[in-house]
Amino acid sequence: MVTITAEDLAALKAYDTPTICNALEIVAPSRRATGFTTRPLICRDPSMPPMVGFARTATIRSLTPASPAVAARREPYYEYVAKDPLPSISVIQDLDPIPGFGAFWGEVNTAIHKGLGCEGVVTDGSIRDLDQCAPGFQLLAGMVAPSHAHVHVEDFGCDVNIYGMAVSDGDIIHADRHGAVVIPTEVLKDIAGAVDLLVRREAVVLACARAEDFDIHKLKKAMANAREIH
Repeated sequence: MVTITAEDLAALKAYDTPTICNALEIVAPSRRATGFTTRPLICRDPSMPPMVGFARTATIRSLTPASPAVAARREPYYEYVAKDPLPSISVIQDLDPIPGFGAFWGEVNTAIHKGLGCEGVVTDGSIRDLDQCAPGFQLLAGMVAPSHAHVHVEDFGCDVNIYGMAVSDGDIIHADRHGAVVIPTEVLKDIAGAVDLLVRREAVVLACARAEDFDIHKLKKAMANAREIH
């Protein structure tokens, strides 16, 4: 089993999420068309760097009140968020027929999650209190809404799906203003080498395309040269 450290995760913050997706096409070709969000997400602060962490998964509902048994899951959920390994990213799927009807995320929950070692959230639900949310806590969400309605945690530590991105407890998530992607643990340490290869290949094409004498013939030659870089 591959051991992933906080330092390994922090190193991946040097790359944006599209670059991670490109690198996965090299180190995990089967991930070319799966494992990432496929619909736009509202980003609380596009200027923030990428967030990388271990997934803490949950499902929520807000259209109807929670039963006493379901309402009692809130504290165990926070215990789950606080567990090792850290840092974490909350990944929450809204199960209501109107996802985002009530916002789970606002001033209080962002403060709690940040304090428990969570870097941010990826959700198809809603967010609110945008000016009062915890500083440095990133939010990627399906929508903005004013009320929390009857929002409650239905389950946690479960499999979820956020706009096509299937996530299990403990998966490694990389996310920024473009969206989110799951990084398979077994290839995480190969990402840096793949990015280096991509950068070197792209540099040949970009230098050609930006030259004043650029034309289709030079493009074909540059693309052929790039393919020879290994």
